[in-house]
Amino acid sequence: MKPVEIAEHKQRWMREGGHSVQIHSDLRHQALDYCKIQMFKQQWVHRKYTDVYEDTFFFEQLLDAKAFKRFFKEWVINY
Repeated sequence: MKPVEIAEHKQRWMREGGHSVQIHSDLRHQALDYCKIQMFKQQWVHRKYTDVYEDTFFFEQLLDAKAFKRFFKEWVINY
């Protein structure tokens, strides 16, 4: 997929809601590395500082969100 196609795809599924997971901001880099290795770019979105010491990751698929939660279980805020 071209970058513009990835952006359009993300916008499409984000409009429908997606599946969000909030984690402690201290784990941002590890979480980003996890997403980059485990998923395609078009399957996830990261938002920094969505609350105090909190980042939010949005996933297109529920299974990806659940796997992310399991991997970072002690750092997930909305488990």
